[in-house]
Amino acid sequence: MRVFVTGATGFVGSAVVRELLDHGHPVLGLVRSDAGAKALATTGAAVHRGDVQDRDSLQSGAAACDAVIHTAFIHDFSKFKESCEIDRRAIIAMGEALAGSSKPLIVTSGTGLLPAGRRSTEDDAPGGSLPRVATEEAASEVRVRGVNVSVMRLPPSVHGDGDHGFVPMLIGMAREKGVSAYIGAGNNHWGAVHRLDAARLYRLALERRSGPARYHATAEEGVPFKEIAAVIGRRLGLPVVSKSPEEAPAHFTWFAHFAAMDNLASSAKTRAITGWAPTGPGLIADIDRDAYFR
Repeated sequence: MRVFVTGATGFVGSAVVRELLDHGHPVLGLVRSDAGAKALATTGAAVHRGDVQDRDSLQSGAAACDAVIHTAFIHDFSKFKESCEIDRRAIIAMGEALAGSSKPLIVTSGTGLLPAGRRSTEDDAPGGSLPRVATEEAASEVRVRGVNVSVMRLPPSVHGDGDHGFVPMLIGMAREKGVSAYIGAGNNHWGAVHRLDAARLYRLALERRSGPARYHATAEEGVPFKEIAAVIGRRLGLPVVSKSPEEAPAHFTWFAHFAAMDNLASSAKTRAITGWAPTGPGLIADIDRDAYFR
C-alpha cells in the first residue's frame, strides 16, 4: 500500500515512515519546510509539501494514496485548545477525501483521555472535557460518513532517542527548580512505549485491512511516576521530593495535570488482534541513559 503519512519527519512519524518503507510500503510524507523535505527525501519516501492547516494539501495527499496515517500534531501547549481544533479540522478534511472508499485512515489520540481510577481498555470512550477529545470526536464524525477510520492511542510517554516529550520536560523542570518532584506518594501511573514499537503497531494495524478499530500502543500499562522522578533526581544529582496536590501547580505550572495523571491502559485486545509484541526497552531503562541528560 502507498501510505500518506502526516508528521512524517516528527518523533513518531519518522519512525512510522522507516517502518513502512522497511516493509515494502511506499510512503508519501507531508512536510512543511525545505529542511523537512530534504530529510524525508533521504529516507526514500516521496515528499508532499503542505501542513496540517492546509486543507488542499491534506486532501490531495490522502486522495493520492491507498491509506493514511495521521501522526502530525502542533505541540504548542500555550495554544493547546487551538491545536486540538486544528487536528479536528485536519481529520475531517482527510476524511472527506477518503469518503466512499475503503481506504484506511489511522489517526493519533492518547490514552490520557480515558477515565482515571481503573485500567482502561480499547473499548473505553474518552471522558471529561479535555480539548484533545477533538481528535476522537472528529474520527467519529468521519466514521459516520463511511470512512474506514481507526484510532491509535499513544500513552503519556513515547520514548527513545530524539524524545522531546514529557520526560525531557520533567528533566528541564528539575534542572530549573533544583529538585525532581512527584505529587503525593507518587503512585500515579504513566503508560509508556518505545517509539519503534509504536511505529511497528501503526504498520500492523494498517496491514490488518479490516474495519474501524481502537488500538492501545501501551508496551507498559503504567510506570509509577515516583520511579521516573527518582531516575531524574539521581542522574542530575538533585533531591527527589514529594509535592502536595496544593503545592503541585507552583512547581509544575501548566504541567501539573500531566504530572498527576494516573493512566493505566491495557493493550491486551490490541495485541490479540494485531500480534503486536513490543521488544524495545522499558521507560525506566531507556531514560536512565546519558542521551536523556545531555
